[in-house]
Amino acid sequence: MRRDRAWDGRVIGAVKTTGIYCKPSCPARRPKRENVQFFASGEEARAAGFRPCLRCKPDEVGRDREAVAQAVKLIEAAEEAPTLDEVAAAVGYAPHHFQRLFKRDLGVSPAEYSRALRMLRAQSALKENDRVTDAIYDAGYSGPSGFYSDAKERLGMTPSAWRDGGRGETIRWTTFDSPLGTMLIASTSKGICRLTFDDSEASLARHFPNATIVQDDGGMRELVEGALAAIEHPNAAPELPIDVAGTAFQEKVWRELRKIPLGETRSYAEIAAAIGQPTAVRAVGTANGDNHVAVLIPCHRVIRSDGTLGGYAGGLDRKRHLLAVEGHLSASPELPLVD
Repeated sequence: MRRDRAWDGRVIGAVKTTGIYCKPSCPARRPKRENVQFFASGEEARAAGFRPCLRCKPDEVGRDREAVAQAVKLIEAAEEAPTLDEVAAAVGYAPHHFQRLFKRDLGVSPAEYSRALRMLRAQSALKENDRVTDAIYDAGYSGPSGFYSDAKERLGMTPSAWRDGGRGETIRWTTFDSPLGTMLIASTSKGICRLTFDDSEASLARHFPNATIVQDDGGMRELVEGALAAIEHPNAAPELPIDVAGTAFQEKVWRELRKIPLGETRSYAEIAAAIGQPTAVRAVGTANGDNHVAVLIPCHRVIRSDGTLGGYAGGLDRKRHLLAVEGHLSASPELPLVD
């Protein structure tokens, strides 16, 4: 009934009154339940006397999935990232059509998958090689320019720092009082890498064991004031630099969170659908919880599909307070959360 594409290729619905079988996402008008019979495959449906729908072409689903799986193997085996044209030709599809199929199944385009794969290889290579240049070529890049272009989008820290728990990177931190209680803020030279509740320097040492961690002596004043503005006056808050890195999936979720307009919320299912992976609701929730830059990456704007608040690392009182200040809930933002 939901026309959920995630079930295509996993079940077949056959209509007794028409003698036709379809994939779950078929756009045709839904028949009455008593007229529908289910099969595990098109072969079973045909053996029972049904014929394939000419509109949704259910027998092509298996071929589509096989083509995507073949493309994944091709990308993973390639020394250099193949182009969309090369991948599509190898599996027998037109480029633009195959781009849609690949993104439907995996949530990312072939190019995005290839970049994420190379970055994961680079992460591993950087931990094993003393020379960044060697790691770049070992990861499958044709040269440093491609790696640094990707790194600018995903790493935040320099490749050398990422290689070894923040080695060579200086992270400054301080704590400050806010309407949400005591908060810790930490930043690299590029931006805020941590903004958390009831936290301590020990958490920085765990996440960046080889970085130089320095308690701030007043140089973070503008970042602190900006974070306070985001909490107290979100409509007038400045744009603050953020320096975070995660898996390709986490970063997709975090980017989508930052698109949620002030005063609005999204459900975990809506975020999953927005990033092209409607079945990854639980994984979206996990990525939400892995966000270490509270408020600025607004994971508090994600709620359950039934309208309840769901969870929040800082506690539901803080989540409720943030949403109230942003104008989403009826609770008064004037009431202080802490004394």
